[in-house]
Amino acid sequence: VQLQASGGGLVQAGGSLRLSCAASGLTFRMYDGGWFRQAPGKEREFLARIGSSGSTAYAGSVQGRFTISRDGDKNTLNLQMNSLKPEDTAVYYCAADVSASKLRALLGAYWGQGTQVTVSS
Repeated sequence: VQLQASGGGLVQAGGSLRLSCAASGLTFRMYDGGWFRQAPGKEREFLARIGSSGSTAYAGSVQGRFTISRDGDKNTLNLQMNSLKPEDTAVYYCAADVSASKLRALLGAYWGQGTQVTVSS
């Protein structure tokens, strides 16, 4: 199983980015998929999750600004990020697991390599 995150980059505050996570060896619609981030000197944190049923959950810090989705045809997990702030600067990771609780606890079985997002003020 491999997860490949992409779409990061440099954006001004208030701008938008769309991250994508391509999977090989698993089918996203059969797993819980999530996005996480880790800023320099900080612990990795949960951002958003989408269940196999399509239900979603978000961290309070991104609720209303970020949207997680899944593309069944392309077998990708996506994160649309709007109204970006400098404090959103971090390496963003995608992950998947059959267990929502494990995923939420950063104990997911499968992780992507991370993509850097930098938001300038």
